[in-house]
Amino acid sequence: MFRYRLLLSLFAAIVLGRAALKRDWDGLRARLGHGKANPGAHVWLHAASNGELASARPVIEALRAARPGMKLLVTCNSESGVALAESWGLCARLAPLDLARASKRMHRRWNVRSHITMESELWPNRLLSCPGPVLVLGGRLTEGTAKGWRLFGGLQARVLHRIAFLSAQDPDSRDRFIEAGLPKSARGPVVDLKALYTAPEQHDAQLEEEFTRESTWLAASTHEGEDETVLEAHAAARQQEPGLRLILAPRHPRRAEQIARLAAARGLSCARRSLGETPSGADVYLADTLGEMALFYRLAGRVFIAGTLTDRGGHTPYEPAAFDAALIHGPDTRNFRAPFALLDGAGAAVRIEDATGLTAALLGLRGDAAQRRAGAAARTLLEPEASAAQLVENLLQHMDEQ
Repeated sequence: MFRYRLLLSLFAAIVLGRAALKRDWDGLRARLGHGKANPGAHVWLHAASNGELASARPVIEALRAARPGMKLLVTCNSESGVALAESWGLCARLAPLDLARASKRMHRRWNVRSHITMESELWPNRLLSCPGPVLVLGGRLTEGTAKGWRLFGGLQARVLHRIAFLSAQDPDSRDRFIEAGLPKSARGPVVDLKALYTAPEQHDAQLEEEFTRESTWLAASTHEGEDETVLEAHAAARQQEPGLRLILAPRHPRRAEQIARLAAARGLSCARRSLGETPSGADVYLADTLGEMALFYRLAGRVFIAGTLTDRGGHTPYEPAAFDAALIHGPDTRNFRAPFALLDGAGAAVRIEDATGLTAALLGLRGDAAQRRAGAAARTLLEPEASAAQLVENLLQHMDEQ
């Protein structure tokens, strides 16, 4: 514990020093567990980032539905995460540092009855000082992190024995937690929270009439350096499938003008959604808006998951799979290594390396039957071991046992 306290003290000095230099006194107080606290007993839920919080939303909503009177406190490591939680009508604060006094202060001032934490956010002081059950969702333990824990002697074992329930996000993490000492009674189902994604009912009658699903493909969340590959593959595939339509959705819509120029250089015309342009007659429909990805997934029978042909690590396969789309991806899938390995191992996704491979994949998935067959296989493979409602049932069972 001495090594951990030493490193934590150095880290805390940096964080608090930065807050002081910025004269962010509210942030500094929050990091020490101060600030306004609401009365009554609370369940404290912590997620590090916006992404983890968004992944946890199905569980949060299921928890609120199951126990409408439950008071939930959400903490995040960033102001943007706090703002996101507040936009959902939740009580949210900046997370305190894992200093012993700050953790105890937080538990006492908010009258914490149980603590739910996400993924790898296993902060020793916070968990060891919690007066109620500690519950972990989407628990993640990489090989490197497991080695790092060993530097702190028996601290990891103490923390793991404090956990009442842990649902790991992948089998490898589950095995590492068990090897490190997770009690048998605390072992829950393997569930990647991102797999709990449910397709929202987002429609546009005009676009649904314009695009035929089996003849439309989507390049989802492309990054700089991928658009050229997408456009070249589209132009090549149209030589054999003349009716093929492309919806290109850049990760950052501000790049739309640049992408339109790339398309024009290849003899492809563009219609931009942000400008209200009709896609009729255009070679490429540029989906340069935010918050509409579900709509575009619904229109396409084939989806190229971008971020996989650059050094970005790839984007989620769970969302397009929820729409029964045939999946295509590049080699860089480290952000979602486990689900992509599962898909590739079962032949439920097509891995490509370049424009030539992407062209071949598109042509190999021609026809509604082939696309729905591949899409159904991907969706079945990525179904979680437990639903959000089942996870909440587990959480409540442990909360009620305290």
